[in-house]
Amino acid sequence: MSSEKPSAMTIGEKMGHELRQFGLIAGYLYVCFGALILYKMAILRGQGIGYAPYGLAAVKALVLAKFILAGHAVRIGDRYKRRRFIHIIAHKSVVFLAMLFILSIVEEAVAAVLHGRTVAASFAEVAGGTLPQILATCLIMLLILVPYMTFRELSEVLGEGRLRQILFDYRVGPQSGG
Repeated sequence: MSSEKPSAMTIGEKMGHELRQFGLIAGYLYVCFGALILYKMAILRGQGIGYAPYGLAAVKALVLAKFILAGHAVRIGDRYKRRRFIHIIAHKSVVFLAMLFILSIVEEAVAAVLHGRTVAASFAEVAGGTLPQILATCLIMLLILVPYMTFRELSEVLGEGRLRQILFDYRVGPQSGG
């Protein structure tokens, strides 16, 4: 998508475009993470356990959105352009999942050092710490990334703004009742 942007864009226009992209990605992640946290909260409350990390979804969405934008900026996963569309989406989703996982570990390690904890202790906090929790978190994140990558790749194939137009404009034709 960003590779199709004209080079004559001003710095302000580029910043505006990046800020919109960041907001859209963060918003999408916030809705996904918020739903997961709400689900976890409902399950734990059903067991009599109090759990209310209200800001966690927002903070995680903002951090991961920045990581995703950085991944797009360095063109992570763009190695295969002559593959079937489904393979490109699967490849990019897995590559971005790996990148987000690694960067989340680095983020936790830096936060641990800044807060006076050991790096080893911070690794226990990544995705819950146990292998089943880490695998479940990775699977959920993959399920979040697949629709995002599909939307992004479709937007790139159709051209800037065309997918948005298809999704949000009124349908015209004999099938639309108008």
